[in-house]
Amino acid sequence: MTVTELCQDAGAAGARLVGLGSYRPPTVVGSAEIAARFGRTGDWIQERTGIVSRRFATDETMAEMAVLAAEKALAQAGRDAAGVDLVVVATCSAKGPLPLYAAGAAAALGARAAAAFDLNAACAGFCYALAVAADAVRAGSARRAVVVGTEKMSVWVDPADLGTSIIFADGAGAAVIEAADEPGIGPIVWGSDGSADAAALIHIPDGGLMRMQGQAVFRWATTEIYPVALLACERAGVDPKDLVAIVPHQANLRIVEALARKIDAPKAVVARDVVTSGNTSAASIPMAMDRLLAEGAEPGGLALLVGFGAGLSYAAQVVRMPESPGSLSVLSG
Repeated sequence: MTVTELCQDAGAAGARLVGLGSYRPPTVVGSAEIAARFGRTGDWIQERTGIVSRRFATDETMAEMAVLAAEKALAQAGRDAAGVDLVVVATCSAKGPLPLYAAGAAAALGARAAAAFDLNAACAGFCYALAVAADAVRAGSARRAVVVGTEKMSVWVDPADLGTSIIFADGAGAAVIEAADEPGIGPIVWGSDGSADAAALIHIPDGGLMRMQGQAVFRWATTEIYPVALLACERAGVDPKDLVAIVPHQANLRIVEALARKIDAPKAVVARDVVTSGNTSAASIPMAMDRLLAEGAEPGGLALLVGFGAGLSYAAQVVRMPESPGSLSVLSG
């Protein structure tokens, strides 16, 4: 019997970030305003979370925020949306299962023929989506991708619940990924704990609003996640001392700073976007990266991304910050 061999798309040696963008809703809500509902002060919230203010989307939809962030990322990269052949939107705050945010975003951007899908890995969603897009580029399934984290967490927060209403917020962040001659996105280290006890730490019951066991989540994030981050460095062939940035999920400032201390990267600037943006779940890492780059983080420098959240899902990878076209140093793996 004659066996017909299948052809396979030719992939790229690597994938890299070439642009970042973010959208921050104009409505700013200070911690003092929220604290007053509970007979507390803004300082009380800041001491426990590090959050001074956060932003809520009042008129903007999640889809609109996704498109605005993606447009900025494409503009920063100097790329045209017509060349985008994959759009991945990470979110956990969708109000309904259909239609897809990614498909609408692709059409609004002008990438009408692009493959598009949504992904939900909660607060680790951007890292998951970035890995999927990078793998697609390396496999030859795509040449240029837009990855977006967009969240409207405020719609899932109970205003009477102290533990969640002081933390969560809205916004969107995006990245442009494309094929490269050398790797610019390192191997992902990811996983989850979906056991009943773990799942109960952060969840939204049917027909209800978000519930979170804050102290238990804090213990998990500060004891179980930093080994994942260090393993991502090891798999990328990167010593933490060579990192220029650490970008954890912006859960709260105490978690961010605890992780940074344990990772021990003396040259790295640590993203603290949570202070004025709150916890924007899957949008927090690209929003924080975009701010770091705008504030002078080294273009082309090595950044460690660390996502973690409900699920309990987690992920980490080392990436190079966007830079002008040129040579990229190799990341192993």
